Amino acid sequence: MTIHLQNSSIKPITQIAITGSKSEANRLLILQALYPNIEIENLSNSDDSQLMQKALASDDELIDIHHAGTAMRFLTAYFSVQLGRQTIIMGSKRMKERPIGILVDALNSLGADISYLENEGFPPLKITGKKLTQNKVTLKANVSSQYISALLLIASSIENGLELTLDGKITSVPYIKMTLSLLDQIGVENSFKRNVITVKPKTETVKSQVLVVESDWSSASYFYSIVALSEIGTQIELSSYKKDSLQGDSVLAEIYSQFGVETTYSESKIKLSKSSIVNRQSKINLDLSNAPDIAQTISVTAFGLGLACHLTGLHTLKIKETDRLLALQNEMTKLGANISVTNDALTLESSDTISPEIEIETYKDHRMAMAFAPLALRTSILIKEADVVSKSYPDFWKDLKHIGFQIK
Repeated sequence: MTIHLQNSSIKPITQIAITGSKSEANRLLILQALYPNIEIENLSNSDDSQLMQKALASDDELIDIHHAGTAMRFLTAYFSVQLGRQTIIMGSKRMKERPIGILVDALNSLGADISYLENEGFPPLKITGKKLTQNKVTLKANVSSQYISALLLIASSIENGLELTLDGKITSVPYIKMTLSLLDQIGVENSFKRNVITVKPKTETVKSQVLVVESDWSSASYFYSIVALSEIGTQIELSSYKKDSLQGDSVLAEIYSQFGVETTYSESKIKLSKSSIVNRQSKINLDLSNAPDIAQTISVTAFGLGLACHLTGLHTLKIKETDRLLALQNEMTKLGANISVTNDALTLESSDTISPEIEIETYKDHRMAMAFAPLALRTSILIKEADVVSKSYPDFWKDLKHIGFQIK
């Protein structure tokens, strides 16, 4: 499905309700599978979370998680501790290109039985659930936080718990802390001191409780971009959010103040307001090691405002749904941007023009589709494979229409 976003303007004041964070929801779904006394409210309606629910409810030997990278990593750990169960976990063609060897090696060193069915280090995997007998493992600290969280989520079900040492400078710390905070909430004892994370085994039953998932900050990023590209006085209210968020992408509130967007917290809502015009001579410099998923949105916002920006800490973007750095370079260049990328950074020069009626390739990456959509406030644009947004935000195009976007 290709959609045509015509040069649009948005209503001065609008309200949007966004469903639960995919990151929080998927962690809680694994914990709920391990400890069924947990109930979850405000679950994400994303494809990824629905695939996770379907996989956890299935008794089939073959589990297909399609494009869901988080599900692949978390479920690999989960199935490794399901005693006596044999599982084959597979995914899309792109999933077969996304490395998982770091996690498999770590689990096997703890006593798991996981093997590769095709290429070494990549899905699909054959997993035979076992009792894990070891409790110490070391990972490079700059690996994807999903590998780390996958281990932490099953750690309390390991006989002696887990002592995980991270070697080097740790990236994506907020996502690790999110996992540990959720363990805290269900009564699993843990600690994070310097580069060592310890999780104690859970010997007592987890008490019955209801956990509410905060709405997704990554999804909020597109509305931050929309407000930044709008006229002074524009306001969008989003629910349900909190100031003391577990999500690393909540740094958006601080970052977008550089784009003239003010964030106001009230009860369970945030109000985004365009409060000032950004100096075109300024340059945005950000280290996004702790929030790499918002790099696409930020770089497109900067381009739409004619600003220069330099973003670092992006090495994990190379192994996402697509190579996001290369994809950004390709599509922004088509729009007239002067952009360069390395393995972990992006540099955008300031520019005055945006080419109209450009077709944006999404590379089957939901964040490519949504990050470029706000540019319709500056020019007409076409988004190919636009239905890919269902991976994380199925209601995205409906919500854009609600706030005034002209969409064919």
